[in-house]
Amino acid sequence: MDEDLAIIEKNARKEEIKKFFIKHKKKFYFLASLILLTILSTFYYLDNVKKQKVTIANKYIESAINYNLKKKAYYLKEFNEIISTNDTTYAPLALFFLIDNKVLESNEEINRLFNQVLNHSNLDKEIKNLVIYKKALINADFQPGNIMIDILKPVINSASFWKPHSLLLLGDYFLFKGEKQKAKDFYSQILTSQKTNENIYNQAQQRILKNYVE
Repeated sequence: MDEDLAIIEKNARKEEIKKFFIKHKKKFYFLASLILLTILSTFYYLDNVKKQKVTIANKYIESAINYNLKKKAYYLKEFNEIISTNDTTYAPLALFFLIDNKVLESNEEINRLFNQVLNHSNLDKEIKNLVIYKKALINADFQPGNIMIDILKPVINSASFWKPHSLLLLGDYFLFKGEKQKAKDFYSQILTSQKTNENIYNQAQQRILKNYVE
């Protein structure tokens, strides 16, 4: 008797499930179509991103290899287009190429491109800190001390690999400006940091011994 009841209940549940699916089949079809469309769209997007990355990479490599000072305007345009893609790899590389080869003519243009890369490219954290450090290096020749500190603040307030490099840069900057106490403060931060690069530590120590110890 119990077995018969169990069979009846099982069949009843199957029938209820069947009726439920029949009643809501349009919703299920719509949901299945939506899931399939999402999967296909994702694959299409990833494939498109991959193709764009390859295109940008090829453009950067070709421009870097064939760069010719006589065609400066042309290559400036090419590298600017790479930067404007906001690619996390090649936008910074293109900017560094322009700076290293002295293609850019004004500090304003350099900083505009730095801001483009920093504000619009979804950079890895340490790559972003490197870009900030490079920006500070370029600006050290013409910016006042408060601007230099503002530029490097995100790095020196972090545990970044580039923190000791930034502290050393600020120390050297203020030492050159004759502000010895400010310089010493930044050098001292390097010596007390637990994550200081050994080479940077030694440089900071040498500067303190040379300039502050009688």
